[in-house]
Amino acid sequence: MRLRIVQLIFFCMVYSMNSQQDSQFTQYMYNTITINPAYTASRDVMNIFTLHRAQWVGLEGSPSTSVVSLSAPVKGSNLGIGVSILNDRIGPSDETKLETDFSYTIRAFDDFQFAFGLKASIGFLNVDFSKLNQFNPGDYAFQDNIQNSFTPNVGAGLYLYSENTYFGVSVPNILETTYYNKYADAGSVSTAVQRAHVYLIAGKVFELNDAIKLKPSILTKIVNGSPLQVDVSVNTLFSNVLTLGLAYRYDAAVSALAGVQISDSWFIGYGYDMATTEIANYSYGTHEIFLRFELFKRYSGISSPRFF
Repeated sequence: MRLRIVQLIFFCMVYSMNSQQDSQFTQYMYNTITINPAYTASRDVMNIFTLHRAQWVGLEGSPSTSVVSLSAPVKGSNLGIGVSILNDRIGPSDETKLETDFSYTIRAFDDFQFAFGLKASIGFLNVDFSKLNQFNPGDYAFQDNIQNSFTPNVGAGLYLYSENTYFGVSVPNILETTYYNKYADAGSVSTAVQRAHVYLIAGKVFELNDAIKLKPSILTKIVNGSPLQVDVSVNTLFSNVLTLGLAYRYDAAVSALAGVQISDSWFIGYGYDMATTEIANYSYGTHEIFLRFELFKRYSGISSPRFF
């Protein structure tokens, strides 16, 4: 039963002409570079970030996502550079993407800075149809596996931020490319198009007292042909060490978040999603864990570092 559910999800991805295909993260606020290249080097330090997301644990072939990112400011300039490797797996499909990000930052007004970012990426998709229980083994659309299907793309973003407030808009994948079109000339409908996703992000830190900070944030995803997706979260930072939070993804999941600043450089976090849809009856939720390392912190002497 669980395998059939995953197969149904996969086929919806394959046969849908309009869907949300970008990687999804509950703790996006700690590595916004994945959705907005203008965030690159905005923390003004060398940053190494790794995250693994296991979605709908308990379902065979359920989605999993891993990402490793490195970003840093270019000394003596307003430039920032970053590199990320992302891997998405669901059922028989396995896609790996290599992304390069560039940002340029200027002072906007008062304490705000404004950054413009560009993203260039290449993706390699593999699909092993033999992993599926095919109802029609003779279907020619599933006779040959997809191997290293190459997909280039570009993206752009804007990011306005201060020490306690940020706004951003981005389109990480501008080009709308076709993934499954091998049999299009033969009348097959097994085509899926990578649609451009528009992301709107905002957040603000409120310093309640010397030891407690509250940060509400919102992320909105807009893509043609799919429902509007809104993620709302509230994180609380205690004594610049412990972070606890809650999040809600509209009509999808509620989440609990936690993080610990182990040292000046190391920060570890964990998130748990509980689905609010029928998928909750067949899985044990979604787990997300990340580790961030920052080198050469310029604010090491400041008692109140930035909370995003």
